[in-house]
Amino acid sequence: MIDQATIDKIIDAAQIVDVVSDFVTLRKRGVNYVGLCPFHDDRTPSFSVSPSRNICKCFACGKGGNPVHFIMEHEQVTYVEALKYLAKKYNIEVKERELSKEERQAQNDRESAFIINQFARDYYHDILLNNPEGRSVGLAYFRSRGFRDDIIEKFQLGYALPKRDAFPKAAVAKGYNEKFLTSYETKVKINDHDEMVIKGAGICYKREDGQLVDRYAGRVIFPWISLSGKVIGFGARVLDSRTKGVSQKYVNSLDSEIYHKERELYGIFQAKKAIVKEDCVYMVEGYTDVISMHQCGLENVVANSGTALGKYQISMLHRFTNNIVLLYDGDEAGIHATIRSAEMLLQEGMTVKVCLLPDGDDPDSFARKHTAQEYRQFITDNATDYIRFKTNLLLRQAGDDPLKRGEAIRDLTKTIAVIPEAIMRDIFIKEAADMLGIEEKRLVGYVADQRQANKKAEEKKNQPAEQTPPENPPLPSEKAPKDIPLSSMVDAQRVTVLSKYERLFMQLVVRYGEQTMCELTDEEGQLVTVTVIDFLHNNLLQDSIELSDPLYREMFKQAVEHLHDTGFSAERYFINHPDAAISSVALNLIENRYELSKYHFKNQTIVTDDKRLEELAVEIATSYKYAIVNELMKDVMRQLQDPVVANDTVKCAQIIQRYTELREVQVDLAKRLGERVVLTF
Repeated sequence: MIDQATIDKIIDAAQIVDVVSDFVTLRKRGVNYVGLCPFHDDRTPSFSVSPSRNICKCFACGKGGNPVHFIMEHEQVTYVEALKYLAKKYNIEVKERELSKEERQAQNDRESAFIINQFARDYYHDILLNNPEGRSVGLAYFRSRGFRDDIIEKFQLGYALPKRDAFPKAAVAKGYNEKFLTSYETKVKINDHDEMVIKGAGICYKREDGQLVDRYAGRVIFPWISLSGKVIGFGARVLDSRTKGVSQKYVNSLDSEIYHKERELYGIFQAKKAIVKEDCVYMVEGYTDVISMHQCGLENVVANSGTALGKYQISMLHRFTNNIVLLYDGDEAGIHATIRSAEMLLQEGMTVKVCLLPDGDDPDSFARKHTAQEYRQFITDNATDYIRFKTNLLLRQAGDDPLKRGEAIRDLTKTIAVIPEAIMRDIFIKEAADMLGIEEKRLVGYVADQRQANKKAEEKKNQPAEQTPPENPPLPSEKAPKDIPLSSMVDAQRVTVLSKYERLFMQLVVRYGEQTMCELTDEEGQLVTVTVIDFLHNNLLQDSIELSDPLYREMFKQAVEHLHDTGFSAERYFINHPDAAISSVALNLIENRYELSKYHFKNQTIVTDDKRLEELAVEIATSYKYAIVNELMKDVMRQLQDPVVANDTVKCAQIIQRYTELREVQVDLAKRLGERVVLTF
């Protein structure tokens, strides 16, 4: 773990122009520099570099950040790896805190696993290229699949000799510890209560007589490479030497300290830059699918190797793109794999398309028959969004059976309901309603009911049985109980209405948060300095309000926590934040084109925001509360339009009373804003 002092030293030393110039040709334009964006196909310079702010930004694709985040994005490495890259560039010694004995053991075992795997990768690759049997069997197999030598080298393919003790003998002869060749397990105590289990790579296993045996003997080898370029595991395919055919049986690395198949994607290291450049990833099933598509010229492709996609894998892909095309066989197994993968991808907010290949073809065979241009054109012509694909599939399966058709609609409703983005849900609802021949409003109702059911199920799962939310939350006034957040009374679908106010709120925090807004005298006569963050925090606490946007909420929480740190600057803190999502948002919030406001007075003097912080902070906080109350009043009016409520005299009177109280709060806030409100009901 790198200590904060070293991180600060690296960030201070790294100059954005210097760092970006290693990868992009820049030319001066005014006080800034511009160049072609390295993250997308840029024909006119849209990549701007600001030396004064020490940040970069592409105004076409939106990528950018400080020097650390530029290296993370360009080299597709982690935050710590980017820091080490810059430390090396600027000759800064990286000081990491001293680890405990147990932590050192775990770290050493982990590094040993990487070293063993790298040796194994090089050994198997050398056997393939230079050993007579490796060339006559392994290399001949790969060439029979049409793989060129450069592709074999790119993926570091290999071959394990049939002699089962060949590899372990070679490893021991090189001085490697037998322990790290096996799938050993060691329990490491972390503290008085917790321990962790470290598992070895398991390239070999021990027989009863103690002899080490190569798990992959007699197979061609497909190394798994992590995002950072380290060898984490292997896939091994058995060959039938009698028929020169291929058995479909694979042996994969066992789960270990460094390899968990359900968290990895084959080919991600070779594909990551192409995925970013194309802003799209193709998902296939097998090793040879990936390799053949690379040879064809399509490099933005990865494989899940027969496992169901999990959140770790989807999160990894989401770092590079939001768009995915599932390329599976057109048979029943391929369609099942498509559905299994697409449902999770949709739930995680990705845009999913499906492209089924012609009968008898898989991504491997299709790539060997076509050029990259032909392959891309086929995908363009035949890829369809997943909801349309599933609707057509369900309709075909249902036929004219009304019961099956009803089941199909319910199934499709569940799928659309998991899509997190409201706009995309609306688009798919309209499209599905047209295809199903039902009224759009009816499908909207089905989806809304399903989302409500999903929400309740999630709440029930995460909430203790004895805790139930209050039926009628208190009113948003200064007299409201302080233990109920005002923002919790706003329906999630109204978040977009409040987003513009929360954006202004966070712009003020990021740009001027630590600056003095005003000075007050306390009860003891002492002068107290009030910063922008102090004021906004206390103002929200007054009515128990929380920001509805979770990212903004987390940023504001951190701003309050770090406000009184020595030398704290909100802009610097958030721009250099290790969380890429936070730093990206901060970058957008400080852009000049998003200036909060500029005011002209009679003498034509322009007064900028930093000269009127007190007025601006009060205005933004009050406007935000006013917007919340407006949304609550809309909710109350909708309740009054419900026939059930209208026929219930008591309930109706309660809701009218609630509306009246909300109106009083609205009028008070409007007066503070200097607006005129017509008091009618």
